[in-house]
Amino acid sequence: MNRSRFVEIALIVGSSLATLLLLSGAATAQTVKVEGLINGRSGDTMTLQTSDSPKLVVELTDDTQVAQVQGVFKARRKEMSMAALTPGLKVKVEGTFDTQNRLVATKVTFKGNDLEQAEAIQAGVQPAKSQIQQTQQELEQQKVALQQQQQALQQQQQEMAQAQAETAANKAAIEEANKRFGQLDDYNILDEVTVYFSNGKVALDPQYKPQLLQLAEKAKGVNGYMIQVKGYASSVGSVALNQQLSEDRAGNVTEFLQQQGHIALTRMLAPGAMGESRQVGNDQTAEGQAQNRRVVVRVLQNKGIAGT
Repeated sequence: MNRSRFVEIALIVGSSLATLLLLSGAATAQTVKVEGLINGRSGDTMTLQTSDSPKLVVELTDDTQVAQVQGVFKARRKEMSMAALTPGLKVKVEGTFDTQNRLVATKVTFKGNDLEQAEAIQAGVQPAKSQIQQTQQELEQQKVALQQQQQALQQQQQEMAQAQAETAANKAAIEEANKRFGQLDDYNILDEVTVYFSNGKVALDPQYKPQLLQLAEKAKGVNGYMIQVKGYASSVGSVALNQQLSEDRAGNVTEFLQQQGHIALTRMLAPGAMGESRQVGNDQTAEGQAQNRRVVVRVLQNKGIAGT
């Protein structure tokens, strides 16, 4: 056999082996399903704390489907934005592992009550008035059941038991929130803009648009940046109305940053509706009320990325 013929055979064999390896790799790329708690977000990637791994890296793409499961049997699905994938949220992820052992997600699902709890943790506040009122109603129902079982209990003893149960429930909720969302301390605040609103208004005042656009441009120069938006209201009016006002204000600012500032959804944390919490001004005065009707926008960077 001459040399040229030998080289030709070698090339054919090598090509065949390469094809077999590619086919083998494709065959082993199987879809996997994992369940865990989001403990970090940075752009189009997030990390999960699972039973097998404290920090499983999940890659989000334009084709990743995000949905909230609903109904008693969790059979209905509601399509959601990637902005809902916030730290502290329990999720189920379906996808395949790439060559760097990252899970490329095709589907991400979560339950509605888990999203509400994660948004409350993301907002960084203790239970809002509405949540406390709901807890009081549940405790009152428990109190009625206890009265039916123990007729001999006196009214004073029942009130003391109710107060102790409320204190314990609030303490446990705060401790659980701090435990599940300690990862928020891992972010540096690089820039901040505060937008103020008139009483009962949710529309963005044009005077703040240049500041928000400047913040958006500055953020784009930061490696792995995230945008956090929190809406607030004064305590004038009902709790439910103020909660809705804070949500609408945060939503309008978020929409402006996305449409006019061209901030990608993968760079936005879910807007926080803070309601009457975190009052910075005296709500007994007009000046203090004006200070409390606000939206705070921050540019965040993970300390691990920043090297701090």
